Amino acid sequence: MSPYIFTTLLLTLGLGTTMTFASSHWLLAWMGLEINTLAIIPLLSKNHHPRATEATTKYFLAQAAATATLMFASMANAWITGQWNIDQMTHPVPTTMITLALALKLGLAPLHAWLPEVLQGLDLTTGLILATWQKLAPFALILQIHPDSSTLLVFLGLTSTLVGGWGGLNQTQLRKILAYSSIAHLGWMILVLQFSPQLTLLTLLIYIGMTLSTFMIFKFNEATNINSLACSWAKAPMLTSLTPLLLLSLAGLPPLTGFAPKWLIIQELSKQDLALTATIAALSALLSLYFYLRLLYAMTMTTPPNNLIFTTPWRLLPQQTTMPLATALTISVLLLPLTPATITITTF
Repeated sequence: MSPYIFTTLLLTLGLGTTMTFASSHWLLAWMGLEINTLAIIPLLSKNHHPRATEATTKYFLAQAAATATLMFASMANAWITGQWNIDQMTHPVPTTMITLALALKLGLAPLHAWLPEVLQGLDLTTGLILATWQKLAPFALILQIHPDSSTLLVFLGLTSTLVGGWGGLNQTQLRKILAYSSIAHLGWMILVLQFSPQLTLLTLLIYIGMTLSTFMIFKFNEATNINSLACSWAKAPMLTSLTPLLLLSLAGLPPLTGFAPKWLIIQELSKQDLALTATIAALSALLSLYFYLRLLYAMTMTTPPNNLIFTTPWRLLPQQTTMPLATALTISVLLLPLTPATITITTF
């Protein structure tokens, strides 16, 4: 793809997300989501491969269904209440429909089936955009509508944490593992969304930082499955020795960065008399911890197989700069002591 076309598509992607951020009218928000979707489709299909084409088609169909449902629900709300403002959703039926449409756009369980298949067909760079940037616009909308149905949000959150944990257990493809990891993290955000939007925003920012680091490490090592991680020691031993800290941070173990949002979410759920919900969410984190430990074991404690079916990575120079990777990795591992300051920043 031409650099000029690639830059234009990225700017259009940013324009769609910014338009949704700045919208208080459902038609403008819908327009921003459509611009966002149409801008990322050429990026998804830039690799001329049947899997990329299939992933693009699945993504387009899922997003088209979600935006059509969102538009129908906003029109129904305008018909019932006579207004189009996002922050004044009063009728429960349109609010529930819009919440489910945004859950489909985010990939929350049980509306998650498209996300692992789409992410598997993409390269790591485009998958990073899909797993991070594409979550911002739907989250901006779901934070504005303030759904009244706490039962629906708790159901979506618990289902996502459980499906994200169970789904990643028997996977060997790294992109599918990251997809199920995304579903599990989104479940934690949705659980606390109604009670503490600032905590949801903090969790989203930390999730983006950790996911950015993970994708950049896999891209640096040119790894797409668990077996290819065994060759990491020969190419970048220092980075390989630090990667387990990142994986454990994704799992939410102290004293790493990923422990802060899970700890605060469990504390908030306990304050809201949802101790059983907090317990189930904490137990579901053990499922995610298992497949993170699988990646850790494959990367640091195994030797590469004799019959390599991919290019030996230590014979190739890395194709990306290391400064963004070092910065993102540091934030993803060492941010826990700064959690009070981060919470203060996100409350403004």
